[in-house]
Amino acid sequence: MNATGMDNSASEGISRRRFLAGTSSILGAVALSAQAFPARAVDGTRVPALVIGTGYGGSVAALRLAEAGVDVHMLEMGMAWDTPGPDGKIFANTTSPDLRSYWLRTKTKQPLSNFLGFPLDKAVPRHTGILDAEEFGGITVYQGRGVGGGSLVNGGMAVTPKRENFGAVLPSVDADEMYGTYYPRANAGLGVNTIDPAWFETAECYQYARVGRKHAERSGFPFVFVPDVYDWDYMKREAAGTATKSALAGEILYGNNHGKKSLQQTYLARARATGRVTVSPLHKVTSVTPAAGGGYTVTVDQIDTGGETVATKSMTADRVFFAAGSVGTSKLLVKLRATGALPHLNGEVGKGWGDNGNVMCGRANHMWDATGSLQSSIPTAGIDNWAAGGAFAEVAPLPTGIETYASFYLSITKNPHRAEFTWNAAAGRAELNWQTAWKQPSIDAAKTIFDKINAKEGTIYRTDLFGVYKIWGDHLTYHPLGGAVLGRATDNYGRLHGHPGLYVIDGALIPGNTSVNPFVTITALAERNIEKIIAADL
Repeated sequence: MNATGMDNSASEGISRRRFLAGTSSILGAVALSAQAFPARAVDGTRVPALVIGTGYGGSVAALRLAEAGVDVHMLEMGMAWDTPGPDGKIFANTTSPDLRSYWLRTKTKQPLSNFLGFPLDKAVPRHTGILDAEEFGGITVYQGRGVGGGSLVNGGMAVTPKRENFGAVLPSVDADEMYGTYYPRANAGLGVNTIDPAWFETAECYQYARVGRKHAERSGFPFVFVPDVYDWDYMKREAAGTATKSALAGEILYGNNHGKKSLQQTYLARARATGRVTVSPLHKVTSVTPAAGGGYTVTVDQIDTGGETVATKSMTADRVFFAAGSVGTSKLLVKLRATGALPHLNGEVGKGWGDNGNVMCGRANHMWDATGSLQSSIPTAGIDNWAAGGAFAEVAPLPTGIETYASFYLSITKNPHRAEFTWNAAAGRAELNWQTAWKQPSIDAAKTIFDKINAKEGTIYRTDLFGVYKIWGDHLTYHPLGGAVLGRATDNYGRLHGHPGLYVIDGALIPGNTSVNPFVTITALAERNIEKIIAADL
């Protein structure tokens, strides 16, 4: 059974979707046909390139390797997300979480845990759902689970860092190359576009963002539109009532059924079209070791939708690309080093992990500043106080379907704290030493914006969103970064030290902060690195 209660075809691979040029047609319908990616890792197979994970870095690697004539096998721990459930939809609605929503939990763990004094979390069947709320000692890390990784569950804010901030993000990387070649390549590959400013001014669903703009500008803060990967023509049709509502139906946290261009519709669709890429969903890598005849032996557990192992397989790969996300890659590498599977990995593996300075808050507005009962789930603007106060704040939606008179924000901040993953042999798991108290610099940075706005507007912080009388959402991150930092755990192109033929190509390479939403930077860095690897190593 898949996440929708249907048959197991959802775990058989990415559906064959026609990749169409042009944002207005790329997602007009979710066209599913009988042909799909070949579905299952076969025990004993040898492959030229194995990619662990199907998020941004892994998808870039798979596409470019395939275009270079290399056969690629991708292993994905989550499901394929290509089959509608009984409600006719692939993904569950944010306001009605069900078994499709969470990764192997029996109760939801929503980023906003409370509303108007009431707890929001509810019981759900344990299932390989789309959103993982992975709990460590001091932080909950939200991650996408499925073919497409984080692109399935994020808000699609496709932000390139300001060039003057890039040196602090990736100091060993040539900014001229990134801004001249790889950021443009990433934006093109992801289908990045921007909202029509004229439509924004009149759209009912962005009243909340216009209120956020008014408050920001009256306090002297720059308010900026940010690019996105949503099909804005589709959203206009949603608003006009001529297309099935998706962003305007609150779909975001547990996937978006229509308008958002996830990796399934962009990089992975193009990878599929090469005929050289195979994807095996519901396959979890447990070990990577040097193979006797060269290359690496990769041990894989095939799991069912309850998370139970149904088969263990062994594959051999000439080259292995770690793309399981910052957390997944870091956890696996520290395990492989500590257990002796990859004993030559250096002491930098596991270090340099950060939360991109994420912190959330809400403000209670006056009655004359209604934010609207209809809110698009796709944020499209932010408040930029990075230079003066160390914070960039998304003006985020609260798509509850009722008027809340609330403004809500996810801030990305300058936070110097970095954590480390280590292997707990007794417990048999990787652990992270993040401390909740380390969020204080993020709170202080966010306060440089919102204290000033509250003082100007005569408003107060909401205290009902993250618990009882709690102002700050300081318990989580949506943007995990680091753990196998470029130029430390790897060389300057992601080659792991000590084991030729092993590469990191995801957000684990970025040391903890990007100053904005990170997925465009992850994609651009992967484009840069895989180009070098193909030219020099293959």
